[in-house]
Amino acid sequence: MTKFEQIKTWLSENGAVFREVHHEPTPTSEDSARARGEDISIGGKALVMKVDEAFKIFVISAAHKADSKKIRDYFHAKKSRFATAEELLALTGLVPGSVPPFGKPILDLDLFVDTSVTENEKIAFNAASLTDSIIMPTADYLRLAQPTIFSFAQM
Repeated sequence: MTKFEQIKTWLSENGAVFREVHHEPTPTSEDSARARGEDISIGGKALVMKVDEAFKIFVISAAHKADSKKIRDYFHAKKSRFATAEELLALTGLVPGSVPPFGKPILDLDLFVDTSVTENEKIAFNAASLTDSIIMPTADYLRLAQPTIFSFAQM
């Protein structure tokens, strides 16, 4: 089963309402928003970052950028950086732009969500694929993803 199929099965088994959108390859958030016909702010951009010695997933509205200093401060960390394409592939089996906004049980990484995501009624994201997206109510997303929520968007 592909990660995309795993996500759909997990969402269905847990009573989530969602819509699938198949589209041309969309490596950027802007491309994805255009292909889905949704505002970029609805997009859930999943970033894999190494904070000190641990990799974690950070999800932010695609209309924003992550503030690395806020992330380091939250974790009392000395350093942080984005995962390289090679590290991302080794950790998740995925390429940049395809990482879904889920930790366990989909990806074996701790999950953190910016407050910008909670301001929208729905979230749209590339679902372990550059050509397949899912759009779902934010309430269902938060209920299933069980993230730690804090503010790490640049202002």
